[in-house]
Amino acid sequence: MMPGATQGAPSVAFFDFDGTLTKSDTLMPFLKYVVGSPTYYTKLALVSPVLAAYLAKILRNDIAKQLVLRHYLANQDIGVLQEKGDRFSHDIVPTMLRPEGMERLRRHQKLGHICVLVSASLDVYLNSWAHNENFEDVICTQLQLDSSKRNGKIIDKNCFGKEKSARIELWKKGKILGETFAYGDTLGDVPMLSSVDHGYIWNRKQGKFVPFT
Repeated sequence: MMPGATQGAPSVAFFDFDGTLTKSDTLMPFLKYVVGSPTYYTKLALVSPVLAAYLAKILRNDIAKQLVLRHYLANQDIGVLQEKGDRFSHDIVPTMLRPEGMERLRRHQKLGHICVLVSASLDVYLNSWAHNENFEDVICTQLQLDSSKRNGKIIDKNCFGKEKSARIELWKKGKILGETFAYGDTLGDVPMLSSVDHGYIWNRKQGKFVPFT
């Protein structure tokens, strides 16, 4: 039993989504699914300077993401967007899953552990997918409602990096828990992996999850 864990209390496993339970990022494929290929590539040309600035580490992740979302999702009808999010989670996400990540999820579920999805991706498609995969809870980036439309603005902060661990600590507050586990694949997951008893990171060269140290 790890320090801070309560004997007999339920263990919990936190899972990153993109690159951990899936083989690649899902946000851009989702935006393409929402607006269609012609519009997607037209807008991609407009946001390419933003993406280049982010890759060059000139622009912060949260700012770059906000600018991209506004280009693609401004004035989207909430009902239509939610319907597309549900369809994307049902039709597209299953084709992108990483078998090794899903095997870890099933292992924890079989052991009766609480499983929580923690992601910088969007609630509009993650909530539906997580519900179908029997997650107990979802911690993710949320889009702000603007009347009957989503305008591409994010509520609060992008759920990335230190924000992941901050939200996990908030989620844990007041709960009596056993051992904690977390799975990720990038440096952005390091704060989350460092905040649990057992952290695992996807090692691309070895093709498996290895203990995070």
